[in-house]
Amino acid sequence: MLKGIDHRLNADLLQALRAMGHGDLIVLCDRNFPAQSVAQDTVLKRPLMLENLSSAEATSVILSVLPLDTFVDDYAMSMEVVGDPTGRPDVQREVDSCIAKFDGRSEPTRQVERFKFYDLAKTAYAIVQTGETRFFGCFIFRKGVIRPEDVIETKP
Repeated sequence: MLKGIDHRLNADLLQALRAMGHGDLIVLCDRNFPAQSVAQDTVLKRPLMLENLSSAEATSVILSVLPLDTFVDDYAMSMEVVGDPTGRPDVQREVDSCIAKFDGRSEPTRQVERFKFYDLAKTAYAIVQTGETRFFGCFIFRKGVIRPEDVIETKP
């Protein structure tokens, strides 16, 4: 356990989030996503697991330490519902609420067609598979920057 860090952030995920640079992508996916095969093309080469959390819970945990990119419009994306490109399932609305809470932006995640989502996911730093059972609980977040005034300096 660490002070000030959500206990659900495991060591592997913390290491990946810390190692990511500005603009790097992290995929948060549901249990139906082909995490193992897609992760082979990512920087990390293997999926990370948050199998006991929903997409919204995992988003909250990740965004508690990860800033989203403020220089681009595609800082948060979700997989488009097949056959209903304007659909917004509950799981996506819940994640949108988490983003608004941690990031302050209230627009919904940008929708990405399913196969384009898979292709984009292969370019990510890491894939994080959750225990989400609802369909279309798949998201991509683009890491932002920590402003100099937000860096916590330790003094002896």
